[in-house]
Amino acid sequence: MQQTAAANDDLGTLPEWNLDDLYPGRTSPQLAADLDRAEKDAKALKEAYAGRLDSLAGDTLAEVIGKYEALQDSLGRIMSYGYLVYCTAMNDPETGRFFQGLQERCTTISSELLFVTLEINRIDDARFEQQLESPALAHYAPWLRDSRAFRPHQLSDEAETLLHERYVVGGGAWERLFNETMARLRFPVGDRQLTSAEALNLLANRNPETRKAAAESVSKVLGDNIQTLALITNTLVKEKEIDDRWRHYARPISFRNLSNHVEDEVVDALIAAVKGAYPRLSHRYYALKARWMGVEALNYWDRNAPLPEDADKVVPWPEAQTIVLDAYRRFSPEFAAIGERFFENAWIDAPVRQGKASGAFAHPTVPSAHPYLLLNYQGKVRDVMTLAHELGHGVHQVLAGHLGPLMSHTPLTLAETASVFGEQLTFRALLDSETDPKRRRVMLASKVEDMLNTVVRQIAFCEFERRVHETRREGELTPDDFAKLWVETQTESLGPAIRMNEGYGVYWSYIPHFVHTPFYVYAYAFGDCLVNALYAVYQDAEQGFQEKYMAMLKAGGTLRHKELLAPFGLDASDPAFWQKGLGVIEGFIGELEEAL
Repeated sequence: MQQTAAANDDLGTLPEWNLDDLYPGRTSPQLAADLDRAEKDAKALKEAYAGRLDSLAGDTLAEVIGKYEALQDSLGRIMSYGYLVYCTAMNDPETGRFFQGLQERCTTISSELLFVTLEINRIDDARFEQQLESPALAHYAPWLRDSRAFRPHQLSDEAETLLHERYVVGGGAWERLFNETMARLRFPVGDRQLTSAEALNLLANRNPETRKAAAESVSKVLGDNIQTLALITNTLVKEKEIDDRWRHYARPISFRNLSNHVEDEVVDALIAAVKGAYPRLSHRYYALKARWMGVEALNYWDRNAPLPEDADKVVPWPEAQTIVLDAYRRFSPEFAAIGERFFENAWIDAPVRQGKASGAFAHPTVPSAHPYLLLNYQGKVRDVMTLAHELGHGVHQVLAGHLGPLMSHTPLTLAETASVFGEQLTFRALLDSETDPKRRRVMLASKVEDMLNTVVRQIAFCEFERRVHETRREGELTPDDFAKLWVETQTESLGPAIRMNEGYGVYWSYIPHFVHTPFYVYAYAFGDCLVNALYAVYQDAEQGFQEKYMAMLKAGGTLRHKELLAPFGLDASDPAFWQKGLGVIEGFIGELEEAL
């Protein structure tokens, strides 16, 4: 696949990624050969070692895990390629069939490998400690620790295999239906038929009538499809409830907390702190914004409207690249040098186009390759911040890649640290370079809005999920039930200065995290508060912060949050920790109040 670029008169030339570093095409001999080799090697590994892992010497068990790791890298490369092809053409049936075919084949192959983690988790603690005396096996200690954390929730081998193989026609199929439904939808605004990314982008348009028209179009189109979207969510939530019950998870959020290697009480403290701060943060700011815009209350479609003094300028892609990389370079030349590789090597897909996944992400692929970034860049300052955010993820993934497929992945809570820190660096650089008081005020307000979207909105999303999952245990939810829970949680979080007009009750249905990764959303708030605390340490540090920060990112998933934050004198298990992070947002709002 050759690199192409999409041209836009206002935005400049937008890059499109080149996936040749994974595979040169869907029908490439390399792809077919890797699938056949993985199938052969997985069967051979199972035949040689299944049922024997507890009896193996530590060095031999390390050899088995090394072969398992190599297979995970191979299968990860295959599935990364399939997904990245799919997410830029979700409206194409042939692309969907290609992706589904890879999923089914890789699921069958990976089912041969389930015995590795299942048997490792059954090894007696005393015997396991003996095996860990092997330096070769001790290399994998962090991965083994994280795998064995799920021991209390592991089912029989037969049940685990059944659940694994059925995913492609169970949860995976419902997720695909959501993806393709959202990719197919078109939102009429004026004489244009827009994608969801384009329509939602208009909610930040300068023209209030355009914002209203876009909001009403989103409401109408989502409303017309709400039965399907509600069915998808109902089914996936019920599937999770069955899985949680069989695995004995205490609460719907428990699996996510365990996956994030964070204690329940830490997450509970974060959520309680943010909810307790609603009046001091979002309620206070949106009341201020309403006064700024000369109204008693803002319609929901005006929440992200440009402020009266905002020039609402378009930022061309080359300028966005320069802004972000210069901000990274001010912090660390190494940080910027890694970021530059994404622009130099076609690792970014930026244009908005039909059939493409909405939103943005950084896909790590596998350590033997490199990450890719997907954006829907439309030239707003928020899009620049999104670039800074996703590039932070990408740099983090590159830095941790040396740890290999099993230990490079970072829990969601800590994965959001590098991305939000990248945003913070970019914002501070822009603010420092601005001398006009009015413009600085607008920039500060924009940053507050981004922080509220990252902290308050995401915790409100988490609260919505909690209520949906708990209510679903009593029976299927109707679209009206979803709407009621959505409006309740959003009203609580945003406050009386945001008017929940008719039609807003369907807006929950386009958010992909609810479908793909339940309870992901609190990780954004975790990361934002953590970064606020980290940045304060950075500002006060005379030297050495950059080295400690880069070491934290290079640790990947090998260390828990207490170990990673200890060098900075921070402790996320301390309830006061979250108040420090929230206090930064509160301080920004105070500055704005004094300036008006």
